[in-house]
Amino acid sequence: MTPDRMTMARRVFFHVQHLLGIGHLRRAAMLSRAMIESGLEVTVASGGAPVIEAPMPGRLVQLPPARAADETFSAILTEEGRPIDDAWQAHRRDILLRAFAQCAPEVLLIELFPFGRRAFRFELLPLLEAAAAQRPRPGIACSVRDILVAKNNPARTAETVALLRRYFDAVLVHGDAALVPFSASFAGHGAIADLVSYTGYVVEPAPAAGTAGRGEVIVSAGGGSVGLPLLRAALAARPLSQAAGLTWRLITGPNLPAAAVAELNGAAGSGVVVERFRADFRGLIANCTLSVSQAGYNTVMDVLAAHARAVLVPFASGGETEQPLRARILTERGLAQTVMPNELSPPTLAAAIDRALARPPSRLDLALDGAMTTARQIADLAAVAAAGRIGLRP
Repeated sequence: MTPDRMTMARRVFFHVQHLLGIGHLRRAAMLSRAMIESGLEVTVASGGAPVIEAPMPGRLVQLPPARAADETFSAILTEEGRPIDDAWQAHRRDILLRAFAQCAPEVLLIELFPFGRRAFRFELLPLLEAAAAQRPRPGIACSVRDILVAKNNPARTAETVALLRRYFDAVLVHGDAALVPFSASFAGHGAIADLVSYTGYVVEPAPAAGTAGRGEVIVSAGGGSVGLPLLRAALAARPLSQAAGLTWRLITGPNLPAAAVAELNGAAGSGVVVERFRADFRGLIANCTLSVSQAGYNTVMDVLAAHARAVLVPFASGGETEQPLRARILTERGLAQTVMPNELSPPTLAAAIDRALARPPSRLDLALDGAMTTARQIADLAAVAAAGRIGLRP
């Protein structure tokens, strides 16, 4: 090892792919910021379309963007809307591998794979092979949220375990076993338990004191790609609920089509504000009387951190089980009221709102320092790798 390498900031190469919403990208941005603040040099290879509302700290390598064709993830499309083909895959893989070689990191961090993102095996398996061949070999870690989409497929579980045992040194679960253990959504947990470390939840920093959102009902739809039914139902539920006299603020998300935003604005009426995005969302939730939202990781963590009353309408299309499981767990703990999408209507949503308003704000002690804990764990892994103490897998 050269003296220059010993004195340089240790480097992390972070692969992130978002396909539909922006939750993965937001969480990756928080993790990147924490790693940079801890003294690491971070390069992020992002495979989704750029999102102005979720800027990425560090050095960004923008791969040719890919997105889901629809909410069922029936196909992966290019930025131009065409199905990805062999030539596109080879081009993107080559860009990724060149960026990795130029970075020469002490740690390769991959978001979600091999638990998900199987459609990107064409680039992620070569990336893992490149990392395994590097000398000294970098540490390899998976960054994964608390709950996976359940797959009743023993062969896929076995393949995931095999990839983890072959390549990975750590599985960093951004959750708290006190709320939901990783084994609740991954059947192969026992075979990788020695790799798993809980970081705590990754949450935006506490907002500065302010009054924005005070006394309001905040209705939010995450990135907005699949949030229109919730937003429509909320508008119609308002006059039916005990919160009819409050200001309702609908935050549509940046991905909701312009025509849908115009429809909501046209139906809003007095006492309703429609906005695409709020950079101070965490502050709004901290001050609100009630949050009505989907049950995505980032929004739910903002709600729990703020001890806000909440109604959850989980996204459940295309076999998605992550949000329904999170909503069920929180409802069983008395931390939220839930309306399943197949039961969503103005009366059912209004009734859930009234139930939530009748309860005290949520209180649950959870580890919410996931970003900084992750940064410390990655720094420790980088130190081991820099010392040449990470061996090859059999």
